[in-house]
This record gives sequence, C-alpha cells and structure tokens, in this order.
Amino acid sequence: MLDGLTNHGTGLKITEHYTDTGGATDHVFALCALLGFRFCPRLRDFPDRRLASIAPASSYPSISPLLGKTIRTDIIREQWEDVLRLVGSIKAGHVAPSRMLRKLAAYERQNRLDVALQEIGKIERTLFMLDWLETPDLRQRCQAGLNNSEQRHVLTQAIHTFRQGRIIDRSHEAQQYRASGLNLVIAAIVYWNTVYLQTAVTHLRSTSAVVPEDLLAHTSPVGWEHIAFSGDFLWDKAAASAGRKTLNLSKQARAA
Repeated sequence: MLDGLTNHGTGLKITEHYTDTGGATDHVFALCALLGFRFCPRLRDFPDRRLASIAPASSYPSISPLLGKTIRTDIIREQWEDVLRLVGSIKAGHVAPSRMLRKLAAYERQNRLDVALQEIGKIERTLFMLDWLETPDLRQRCQAGLNNSEQRHVLTQAIHTFRQGRIIDRSHEAQQYRASGLNLVIAAIVYWNTVYLQTAVTHLRSTSAVVPEDLLAHTSPVGWEHIAFSGDFLWDKAAASAGRKTLNLSKQARAA
C-alpha cells in the first residue's frame, strides 16, 4: 500500500489515503504522517482499540477506561534521528516502505527503531480516532474514498478474468509486467470515461440543463457497463476509425 503512495510516478500531492481495516497498523499510521499525508482507515474494530496518552491514564480519570499504555517518549527521542533517516530514504525512493517494515519485523528481539515507529503511530492513531468521533465530514470522506477504491477493485476483477483473476507468474519481473499491463488497461478506461463525461457535461449545459459542480465531484470515471471485455478485437478497423466518438443520444440511452 505505502509503496504505491510514495512512488506513484506522478505530480499528484496526496493528502489523505482511505483504506479498510486491512493493514491499519500503528507503523503505517506513523510512516504516513511522517511522509506528509494522513492515513484514514475505516477501523472495523474501533471499539476494541485503546487511545494512547503521553501522561499516565490516571491523569484523565473520566476517560481512563478508554486508555491503553502510555507513549514511550524516551524511545521516540532516542531513535528520532534514525526515524528521520528512514523516512528520508523512503521519500527519496532508496527503500520501499513494505520491505523496511518486513525487515524491522524480522528481528528476533524487537528493534528499538521499530518500537519508536510504533509509539509514533499510537499518537497518530489516537489523533485520528478522536477526529473520527468528532468530525462527521471525515467519516463521509473516508466512506466516499472507500467506495471509489472498491469500485476500482471490482473493475480490476472484471478485466482480469484470465485464470480467475489470479496472477500466478513465479518471477517478480513477470508479476510486475502483468500488474503494469492491468494498470495500463484501467488507466485507458478511466481516461476514456473522463473525456466523454466532460463531453456529456458540455452537451447537457448547451441544452440549458443544470449540472451542479458539487455533484460532479462525486461522479466517478470507473464505470465499465458500456465496455466489452470479451470477443474479437479488430485492430485494423479500430485504427481506421480512431478519434473522438460522438455521444450516443438515442432515446434509449437518454432513458437509461
């Protein structure tokens, strides 16, 4: 997850990342915050998670049942320089976050840098949980972001029907080629849909139809009902008719 966010190869500035409970660890909370964007998972086991505090739980008697172990600030201070070096290496692309987390977890005894990241993550997770409880807008954004992600996953499954959607190549290079090809097809579909959504909006506005900007923000270009994923592909015919297609304005299409 973090690998794609830190090295996505675009000029996009990511501010929030929405995901489901899977992979929502304190280490991920820490690295996301230190890399400059916010980790916003939908925590399935929210009631079972404990908040973390720097002061002892006895300092907050009204919420002490909600508090877990106190933050070990001494380890954060001790390891802070190493934490910054790790984050700098990840940001520069010298090391993948997933590889570094696996390496830290592989030590027989818990590595102190690993502990420091976990403690920082507890702070970030606590701040996120408090915001989640107090901010309906955050909960709505997370749900909307998850809906978009799920729609993208379903599109992936619809495209990748060969071998029941499983990548079984053994070599890492072959797996990368397969995944890159899948992403290229998804990008082509999103681009096609985006272009024609804009054309459709322009047409509607030319007929004096009201198309509110706030509703357009919730329109996703990840639909595929109009795309055939199987059959014969006549590349010569497609090349001869390359170019922008006109909108389908038949009565049946408008009714749909």
